[in-house]
Amino acid sequence: MNGAADVGGMMGFGAINHSADEPNFHHDWEKRVLAVTLAMGATGSWTLDASRFARESLPPAVYYNSSYYQIWEKALENLMLERALLTERELATGIAESHKPVARTLAADDVEKVLASGAPTEREISVPGRFKPGDKVRAKNMHPVTHTRLPRYLRGHTGEIVRVHGVHVFPDSNAHGKGEDPQWLYAVRFSARELWGEDRPPMDSVTADCWEPYLEAV
Repeated sequence: MNGAADVGGMMGFGAINHSADEPNFHHDWEKRVLAVTLAMGATGSWTLDASRFARESLPPAVYYNSSYYQIWEKALENLMLERALLTERELATGIAESHKPVARTLAADDVEKVLASGAPTEREISVPGRFKPGDKVRAKNMHPVTHTRLPRYLRGHTGEIVRVHGVHVFPDSNAHGKGEDPQWLYAVRFSARELWGEDRPPMDSVTADCWEPYLEAV
């Protein structure tokens, strides 16, 4: 969707200031938000892509006025409320009033092992990919109201396939409970001049990972 999170390539947001000694967390509550988000994700109540969609679909006024982990917290609250894993009363009081069953739980002793192994998204399908390195492709000019990983600033622009990543879970489907629908995934290089005009340096480019349904042959 074209939400508040999709601001790549847009002007007016100012420079990104980097700190040489930036801490992983600025406050203790941020650690807890990360831990609870991972723990709830491990219950299988929603997918990783659904979690991303919950964050990117927050209202712009909320998104832009929230810190990184505040966005995570608000999205987690919405996911739990939607699935009746939390009530408005429990959220307001901070007191659990009943036990909500979940498919599975993540034990404290298993956290390190689970995080180290991750959750691979690569899958196998027998359908050959449409593209190969060197092929010219165009990112489709699409504007879904649902989840997508195709940045808005790439849509309608032409690039070149530089790498084939194999077949991976398709987030546009997986975010909305429609199954993994595995699709071929490609690294596509777009010149900065193609994206933002001839005044850009000719050597500058952006490489983005794009699923096959995002692309059309040129």
